[in-house]
Amino acid sequence: MSASSQCSYTYEQYKETADWLLAHTHIRPKVAIICGTGLGGLADLLDNKTAFPYKDIPNFPRSTVEGHAGQLVFGGLKGKQCVCMQGRFHFYEGYSTATVTYPVRVFFLLGVETLIVTNAAGGINSKFNVGDIMMIKDHINFPGFAGQNPLCGQNEEKFGVRFPCMSDAYDKALAQLTKQTAEEQGCSSFLQEGVYCMLAGPTFETIAECKVLQLLGADAVGMSTVPEVVVARHCGLRVLGLSLITNKVVITYDSEERANHEEVLEIGRKRTKDFQRLVSHVVANM
Repeated sequence: MSASSQCSYTYEQYKETADWLLAHTHIRPKVAIICGTGLGGLADLLDNKTAFPYKDIPNFPRSTVEGHAGQLVFGGLKGKQCVCMQGRFHFYEGYSTATVTYPVRVFFLLGVETLIVTNAAGGINSKFNVGDIMMIKDHINFPGFAGQNPLCGQNEEKFGVRFPCMSDAYDKALAQLTKQTAEEQGCSSFLQEGVYCMLAGPTFETIAECKVLQLLGADAVGMSTVPEVVVARHCGLRVLGLSLITNKVVITYDSEERANHEEVLEIGRKRTKDFQRLVSHVVANM
């Protein structure tokens, strides 16, 4: 499917997917977690798990990227019923933004009230270190600037209003809860806060592009998350966004550093226990 194609779905298609899932699991999730690159281990925290490969779910897209397992996992986390998306969809895979965000509307129809989005990101802020966790306070939607917004096309009032507000995209109460939880769990020394910028990918950024993003006030950059957040807010879900800083972007021309996907996966593996501990206790304290 071409990313430029105006792919859209009907309310009935979303409902068919949600009804199928509700018929195949007794879990009624209130929290959904989208696991970013190398962070699929978050789903391993669930108790009494039931997993559904994407290929078995009606109307569901497929994940094609290494580090994304490609299944929905339902279960309990610290007493809360949750669903984890082990592997997300990306614009750079050739999917439209409507396809990328298809699961979020399904989550809404399942009864989910809170969405936790995680990702691996490159650090732009010079104060950030590799392995830091950045709580997203705002985002810059570059594909949206170019007309690739998941809400383009006919609006479905059953999901939300035509012109949703995005100045409150990331829930302040959840952000405060995350800060408190990080202190309790000994994670506050590597918890940061900042602005996430989405670029389409799949190329990593040029040095000139990184300089532009720095000037615009971005603290981290990645290739995902923003479309899901836009659709989640359209549906009225509360959102918490967390970026694992897996590399520092290259800002100077004499640098020998090179961004690569293997480094992203490796940092994800090293920080995964801390990340899991933080997310699980945030969910427990909701």
